[in-house]
Amino acid sequence: MGGGGSGVPVADSWDSKLSALPPPPIPRPSPPRPASSVSPAPIPRGPARAGVGKDGRGGASPPRGWKEVGGCSSFVPSFALTARWPCSSTMFPAGSPSHTFRRLSLLQLLLLLQALGRGLGRASPAGGPLEDVVIERYHVPKSCPREVQMGDFVRYHYNGTFEDGKKFDSSYDRSTLVAIVVGVGRLITGMDRGLMGMCVNERRRLIVPPHLGYGSIGVAGLIPPDATLYFDVVLLDVWNKADTVQVSILLRPPHCPRMVQDTDFVRYHYNGTLLDGTTFDTSYSRGGTYDTYVGSGWLIKGMDQGLLGMCPGERRKIIIPPFLAYGEKGYGTVIPPQASLVFHVLLIDVHNPKDTVQLETLELPPGCVRRAKAGDFMRYHYNGSLMDGTLFDSSYSRNHTYNTYIGQGYIIPGMDQGLQGVCIGERRRITVPPHLAYGENGTGDKIPGSAVLIFDVHVIDFHNPADPVEIKTLSRPPESCNETSKLGDFIRYHYNCSLLDGTRLFSSHDFGAPQEATLGANKVIEGLDTGLQGMCVGERRQLVVPPHLAHGESGARGVPGSAVLLFEVELVSREDGLPTGYLFVWHKDPPASLFEDMDLNKDGEVPPEEFSSFIKAQVNEGKGRLMPGQDPEKTIGDMFQNQDRNQDGKITAEELKLKSDEDQERVHEEL
Repeated sequence: MGGGGSGVPVADSWDSKLSALPPPPIPRPSPPRPASSVSPAPIPRGPARAGVGKDGRGGASPPRGWKEVGGCSSFVPSFALTARWPCSSTMFPAGSPSHTFRRLSLLQLLLLLQALGRGLGRASPAGGPLEDVVIERYHVPKSCPREVQMGDFVRYHYNGTFEDGKKFDSSYDRSTLVAIVVGVGRLITGMDRGLMGMCVNERRRLIVPPHLGYGSIGVAGLIPPDATLYFDVVLLDVWNKADTVQVSILLRPPHCPRMVQDTDFVRYHYNGTLLDGTTFDTSYSRGGTYDTYVGSGWLIKGMDQGLLGMCPGERRKIIIPPFLAYGEKGYGTVIPPQASLVFHVLLIDVHNPKDTVQLETLELPPGCVRRAKAGDFMRYHYNGSLMDGTLFDSSYSRNHTYNTYIGQGYIIPGMDQGLQGVCIGERRRITVPPHLAYGENGTGDKIPGSAVLIFDVHVIDFHNPADPVEIKTLSRPPESCNETSKLGDFIRYHYNCSLLDGTRLFSSHDFGAPQEATLGANKVIEGLDTGLQGMCVGERRQLVVPPHLAHGESGARGVPGSAVLLFEVELVSREDGLPTGYLFVWHKDPPASLFEDMDLNKDGEVPPEEFSSFIKAQVNEGKGRLMPGQDPEKTIGDMFQNQDRNQDGKITAEELKLKSDEDQERVHEEL
């Protein structure tokens, strides 16, 4: 019952207690003080014994209309006089079949028939004085995990009236309800009996005869002598000093990477209600999780116990008795004294301040010849999520890898550690505790404070700024190779180019002809130029070209920035190149009368047509060769422009000079 007041133990003298009777008709002594512990956190901290059977000791409770005989394990009709009912080991339901009575002695049978006759004739006040409490269960909840048993503590509301409907007392008129023990003489006998077997949220109407209420004396000025009392009761709470925290697992994820232990730090959502369903608090209304340590005194004891063993993503129902919650004091205006608490909890994540980065290899490509180390530059894709699966970021959504140095503080410490030792093409899950991520403050609006982060990473490539071109010979021609490609050579080669993850970029086969290049002429990227030197015709190579020897941080059309490139090349042909600055060279000494041989019509000047015809004749006769890989017409045109000093469209004997002569003259001029 709620409110204050002194109890009237049935064994005490009525005369000695009349002056101390409280206004309520049901004596309510100060309840015993169960050990309670109040948490400094606004979240309570073991359960009502749901389904505990029924007498507080695991036995069965009497069915409706029956009661337990004091001092023995038998049950009798509630209207039977206990003093006249002998102990028996048999339970007799109403309308028991005749074969049941064969187990009774003749005396017991006569007493049973006598009691039945008396009860049937006195079931209501109109039929004569009541001999026991009349109970009407006019609202019984669908779920009843436990019933009130002797020795339980209960909190309940009631209205008390006389037969004419006049109210003499109501718990609703008082601001608080205090738990009181049932069945130990703290209440009038009629209320003790009327509360037995009740469920939380059940409503009962009780009719209490005078001898089970205040008897022939009554309460002066409040309850007249020999008054029959009518109570409308709703049970709000029930618990027992033997109760522990009750945990029900509502949902458990199939994968549980770790379970909550003492000293762990947890983030969870919760709805908190009283046992009757009244909500007193919810984390959802504040738009954030409740974050705290477990087993360190920051929570009420019941919640400390109820969270143990939870997995991230798990949902639990935790029922906590008052002495493991807020005890006799309650909490503010929302949690009454001695209230059982019910929490529906969703665990978001858990970590321990001693945690390190957790690594899980999801896929490891075969043939890993190199692993990343501090100082390497890495390109990788990732999905970042919280421990409950909430996605907070993804490189895939930007269609671009995340590119960074590792081990040099450019990324959070947990990722700096987690990316070391990976192979190119590896898929790895990296779990980062908050003290190695964004700490107590979090970042942005998607990563809350104290959040554990999970990264699913796919390593595309990595390199070191000091890396050279990696050259691997795939095959060489069977015949001997006396000459290999060198700087200045004009070569033709086939190639396939891809990223290290296998993404195809370019291929000479797409153009139907080999690629042409002069080695050392800055016509191809530096790494490829290097990798093509020293090859035999017919040789095949694999080249790994780091970005600083390829297209750098900016990349190129179709090539991502900072990308390591993989080439497979085959040398198709090679020709010796010309010395730097030369467009044409003689295989032997040039003609002694060069201008005269070039001046075909002997008019003392050489126009472009005569010049072109002469050079082509020298090439065809094998006396000289033009720069390979260039358009012959353009090369010859450039040669003519170089000789036509005054740019008048013709070459004279004074203008015509060999490049070797020009170089020699330049040396003399410099000297």
